[in-house]
Amino acid sequence: MTGRRPTSSTTPSRILPATHATHRRVRATALSAVAMTACAALAAGCGVIPGLSTSTDDSIKVMTWAPQGTSATNKPGMPAMASAYVKWINSQGGIHGHKLKLLTCNDHNSSVGAAACAQRAVDENVVAVVGSYSQFGDSYFAPLEGAAIPYIGGYGASNEEFTSPVSYPVNGGSLTLLAGLGEALADSCGPVTLVRPDSIAGDQLPQLLDSGLQAGGHAKAIDQLAAEDLTEYDEQSQKALESATSNTGKTGCVVPELGDRTATFMDNFQRARQDYPKVKTAAEVGSVDQTVINSTGGAAGPYEGSYITGWYPAASDKRWDEMKKVISKEAFGDNRIDPADAGVQTTWIAYQVLTAALEKIGEGDISSDSVRHTLNDGLKVSTGGLTPSLTWPYQGKLAAAGFARLVNADVNVQTVKSGLLQSANKQALDMTKILENADLS
Repeated sequence: MTGRRPTSSTTPSRILPATHATHRRVRATALSAVAMTACAALAAGCGVIPGLSTSTDDSIKVMTWAPQGTSATNKPGMPAMASAYVKWINSQGGIHGHKLKLLTCNDHNSSVGAAACAQRAVDENVVAVVGSYSQFGDSYFAPLEGAAIPYIGGYGASNEEFTSPVSYPVNGGSLTLLAGLGEALADSCGPVTLVRPDSIAGDQLPQLLDSGLQAGGHAKAIDQLAAEDLTEYDEQSQKALESATSNTGKTGCVVPELGDRTATFMDNFQRARQDYPKVKTAAEVGSVDQTVINSTGGAAGPYEGSYITGWYPAASDKRWDEMKKVISKEAFGDNRIDPADAGVQTTWIAYQVLTAALEKIGEGDISSDSVRHTLNDGLKVSTGGLTPSLTWPYQGKLAAAGFARLVNADVNVQTVKSGLLQSANKQALDMTKILENADLS
């Protein structure tokens, strides 16, 4: 599932306030050494997309990484989208005469793989890592920080993306989505039941959901724990249904936050719900996105009618038309790219940021330093309304909450109709004030 670290635990990979960020620097040397060895072992995961640039002198090297071919989280659409974007830019002559040269890497959903990808970026002297996904920020940020390589538009899957000085996120990660989900459910739900892992990371989830619920005048969610090693959720499904239907005056809601096991829970839940009054379900794009909805039956699947919070407008929105045209032109028939996938969308936006920075630099020296300085010097990037205007001050609005790099706290509420995610709100919800007041300790 998206947004989760596949380990022996089913604990969701949650974004928590950073209190020990300096440990990455201490480990930088060791990580680099491990990465140099690992990249040789993972050579198949580190590549150059052929045909994207024929120049080796004035081309601009960039890298996109994501897990592929693993037994858990996979995001092949992100490097595929990067390839399509680079082909499109190069077909127009590049940026100020410089063509982009794309390197890709597969982190294999492992800390060693993530460090190897970062070390490859350092060794290849890329100007930026763009539109990438990895949950192992504690492994890859140390090499990137040591070489001062900007990390533009990560998926928001690790805490370090919102604390590292070389990170330039384009969304608010899971932090904003769960708070936004709470606010979205406040008006429409009776009792709200949160089903989450009985773990330290899981202990943070009620605070995030409750921050949104209480902002909307709703009571806190019923906090239902589930052991981390479960392979079926029949008992948990029944308990969730019982608590969600305890008030017959208003339809209750169930929010499963079980990481990679969310789909298993929903399968059990779909069978059990037939014996109970109607309830609504809800999730966030970190657990459920269009690819998951498609793979579980679409309109006939367990997510039909669910509320889903995401960072961006629904895929049917006209603001995605340019991205779809690029996909059609440069990646026609490439089934890795789903325009409705949040990873693909994030990569598109991240490359828009890179392009804006390179255009600002113009004929000047292009390097990781110049890209970073351009982003730090107040560059404002318009994404055509897909996000607010993006800019990265040294200390963002949520710095006091421990997230100095979080600059886009917008959340879009969607619902699943006829198997497709569709917009459920006219404008995005800004979670900044809610998160400023949330108790995340």
